[in-house]
Amino acid sequence: MATTSDIRNGLCIRYNHDIFKVIEFLHVKPGKGPAFVRTKLKSVTTGKVIDNTFSAGHKLEDVRVETHKFQYLYPEGDLYHFMNVEDYTQIMLNVNALDTPDLLKEGEVVTILINSEDGMPLSVDMPASVILEVTATEPGIKGNTATNATKPATVETGATINVPLFINEGDKIKVETDKGTYKERVKE
Repeated sequence: MATTSDIRNGLCIRYNHDIFKVIEFLHVKPGKGPAFVRTKLKSVTTGKVIDNTFSAGHKLEDVRVETHKFQYLYPEGDLYHFMNVEDYTQIMLNVNALDTPDLLKEGEVVTILINSEDGMPLSVDMPASVILEVTATEPGIKGNTATNATKPATVETGATINVPLFINEGDKIKVETDKGTYKERVKE
């Protein structure tokens, strides 16, 4: 059993007959009344995100998890195939288990949380950022830089990301996986 003081990003808990992963939390101590923890929970089975508030000291049933490194192999419909980098066993996960499947490039190494009790995969943690090549984008218009102007660009995985005007086709860019936003251009 855990309490609200143990809540952190990535913690898996059993709540409302389902297993949820904490993706965001905030401890709040108002001037009047008791403290509480505001959370965003993502169901590892359906992918649905809910907001929930726990009062301070509330008991939570945490789920013991192991983390393993897996390499992404290929997609097949709604299933994504991964291979364990240590023992080369393969698993398939539903698209709901991934936070940003459109940023996943073949060969990318991810961390998969596995339930210690039954060996079932719970969720996939992407690296903080990925480097992707821009495959299609419009040329930037000269003089259109009064503010932080951006344009849409399609990357090699098929995702569309807003990038600055100076990014061209063939450039490699670093993308933050948690928000799906452009971070910087990568020089080779």
